[in-house]
Amino acid sequence: MAKREDYISWDEYFMGVAVLSSLRSKDPNTQVGACIVNQDQKIVGVGYNGFPIGVSDDEVPWERDGEWLDTKYPYVCHAELNAILNSTSSTLKGCSLYVGLFPCNECAKAIIQSGIKEVVFLSDKYAEEDNTKASKRMFDQTGVAYRQLKPVHTTITLKL
Repeated sequence: MAKREDYISWDEYFMGVAVLSSLRSKDPNTQVGACIVNQDQKIVGVGYNGFPIGVSDDEVPWERDGEWLDTKYPYVCHAELNAILNSTSSTLKGCSLYVGLFPCNECAKAIIQSGIKEVVFLSDKYAEEDNTKASKRMFDQTGVAYRQLKPVHTTITLKL
């Protein structure tokens, strides 16, 4: 008997973990997940966008528009930063980060500072925004590689 041929790639596997993590987000507009993988193909961190531990997601707003303090932006912690902060490894040097949405400039700084050397993303829908352009500029200057994943398998079904 030959081995199965329809298995998912490592890239699809780790992006699948990131996408699955995004389902934990309570944000009504944008759900993003992230997965950090070391050079041995071991997951060392996962995260999703949400509020910091102890900040009530029933008391702090999820709004996108309005006065800054009445929106989610001063409170939300992005998936990439959560994955870095939730890491089980003593170092992230040389790791890859899989994320559903290209990182903003604030997350790019944390990615660079943590030593992550590759970002694999699904969507770059904010490519023309200044914060995305700043991210790419910083990644280019610091040697952090980035690439968009074009998965062969576009759906993964969980059988529970």
